[in-house]
Amino acid sequence: MKEFRYERSPDPAAAVALLAREPGGAFLGGGTNLVDLMKLGVATPDVLVDVRELTSAEVSDLPDGGLRIGAGVPNADLAADRRVRERYPVLAQALLAGASGQLRNRATTGGNLLQRTRCGYFTDVTRPCNKRSPGSGCGALHGVHRNHAILGQTFEGPGACVATHPSDMAVALVALDAVVRVLGPDGERSLPIGELHRLPGNDPSRDTTLRHGELITAVDLPPLDLPSRYRKVRERASYAFALVSVAAALRVEDGVVADVRLALGGVAHTPWRARAAEETLLGRPATEEAFAAAAGAELAAATPLRDNGFKVPLARNVVVRTLLDLSGGTR
Repeated sequence: MKEFRYERSPDPAAAVALLAREPGGAFLGGGTNLVDLMKLGVATPDVLVDVRELTSAEVSDLPDGGLRIGAGVPNADLAADRRVRERYPVLAQALLAGASGQLRNRATTGGNLLQRTRCGYFTDVTRPCNKRSPGSGCGALHGVHRNHAILGQTFEGPGACVATHPSDMAVALVALDAVVRVLGPDGERSLPIGELHRLPGNDPSRDTTLRHGELITAVDLPPLDLPSRYRKVRERASYAFALVSVAAALRVEDGVVADVRLALGGVAHTPWRARAAEETLLGRPATEEAFAAAAGAELAAATPLRDNGFKVPLARNVVVRTLLDLSGGTR
């Protein structure tokens, strides 16, 4: 591991100011992702600024009936919070599906949103990876890519990247239209979570739209008045990253879809909001056929690689099964 300097600041503003002066520095929260990457030589920060005790570790009620989740809330505490389990079961289920108990005890809300891909070419410094080493190529394109993206990839040039975003929590938060609160050198700002993560574009090394020195301080959840659920398909029953996951919320009135939220995990460089599927479903009968047609509309843009084409029918089936469960329908 490369030598680094460890710093602690008295408050979030001081931590932000410190990191802004250190172009090669990084914030340290729970460390469940960053420290692993440092051990592998993938991440080589000059300075670590510890923020674990600086951001709130509380979940608080908002006046509109929503919740504010401090960036320092451990994943285990968030999944166990009674308000989350009762009002946002999709989030509690995603957190419980996301990692082992030991990791959930350590991982934080802010850090979970910023975790990096688990692509084997990214984590192996002997392999080409445009995300880790811009311009070196994408080893996964013609290599091992069973777990990789089927939507939103870039196939050519220095931006070539087919990695997937690993977070389960982020998929649920995208479906919930969460808002991310950020503190940076220029002050505070808020952004919809759908604007936090980015597709590879011409620069896959950038996972988010955050500027250097910006710190996630909290996540706000708007009220949710419809049933929700998270379903994850993985290669083993124990802790593993998603092949495909679905975060869904659905309200049916008189047999017709009145409101729907859908997000997919394991299929793209970002948590994927299924807008085409949502638009297809609204106002249509809540039937298996309609759910399948909506999933098909979303996946029509899929461009699978040689070995991950199975994700297309898998994603369609998981969407249909999850919506059937929420609607009370049966096959």
